[in-house]
Amino acid sequence: MKTLILKKDQIEQAANFIKEGELVSFPTETVYGLGADATNETAVKKVYAAKGRPSDNPLIVTVSSVEMVTKYVDHISDDAQKLIKAFWPGSLTMIFKLKPNVLSKAVTGGLNTAAFRFPQNQLTLDLITKAGVPIVGPSANTSGKPSPTTAQHVYHDLNGKIAAILDDGPTTVGVESTVLDMSVKTPSILRPGAVTKDDIEAVIHQNVIDELHHVGTDQTPKAPGMKYKHYAPNAQVYIVDPEDSWLDVAKWIESHPQPVGVMAFDNVISSIDWPMNAQIVTLGSNSRTASRDLFADLREFDNHPEIKIIFTQGLKPSGIAEAYMNRLNKSAGQMHFKQL
Repeated sequence: MKTLILKKDQIEQAANFIKEGELVSFPTETVYGLGADATNETAVKKVYAAKGRPSDNPLIVTVSSVEMVTKYVDHISDDAQKLIKAFWPGSLTMIFKLKPNVLSKAVTGGLNTAAFRFPQNQLTLDLITKAGVPIVGPSANTSGKPSPTTAQHVYHDLNGKIAAILDDGPTTVGVESTVLDMSVKTPSILRPGAVTKDDIEAVIHQNVIDELHHVGTDQTPKAPGMKYKHYAPNAQVYIVDPEDSWLDVAKWIESHPQPVGVMAFDNVISSIDWPMNAQIVTLGSNSRTASRDLFADLREFDNHPEIKIIFTQGLKPSGIAEAYMNRLNKSAGQMHFKQL
């Protein structure tokens, strides 16, 4: 199969691929997704095969209208409706209980719930509308690797495995959407993102649980990213925590015989006299740029196989930095500079 990179004026071709049961990568404000007709079980199973994704890892259902959600969802509560009004289209995914037998177990992981997302990207909304069906939307990468934030990232991982990539340039948020479980008594954040706990609580005026980001090996996760290793480049990532000394990091790199990767804010980069074997990329100047650039920077080091270690700046988990640290911890496998 030859994977096509399609532009905006080729959206009809992309929609036809979806109708025919093929896979099309699509842009959102967060990361690029891998789309297939969510009502076509055969097409959905192709997503797992293309990504190498475990079959008990449920898929997000991506829609272009609230009406599309109501075809499948048993009940949308008053709080959920408030959140829809505040954050859709946008970077919030919500989990609802389903009507009986409306979506395949290939979509839900065998659960009676599904996660729904209404992204803030007009090209993708047009794609879904033209296809006439909701589409599943996991990140369009090889399972376990950093999520794609450009069409080129998708092409690198999935060329020859999918029909097409709908190119709309780099994403603007850079980390996946917040996943909020609305199928339980107390709304619970299962994956942090750009829409924060404070944002949600300000709309529904009740406490939200935000400590449920992982499940055990014998459990089926209700949302992506809760069970398996994610976002990992070829090199081992180590987190440099806020209390760590970057001077100590530089000294460690200088004593190391091989090139070492560094990902940090501009002010950190400019404040250190780095050794010659330090390969440096910037995370910008704040938590928002760090979140936007994290996956792209991790992928950049995969182009340099001689680099086996990457030191990456850790942040205090507040606001979008909570999403950044959630992804960084998974990428590093909880490994920190102080452990070396």
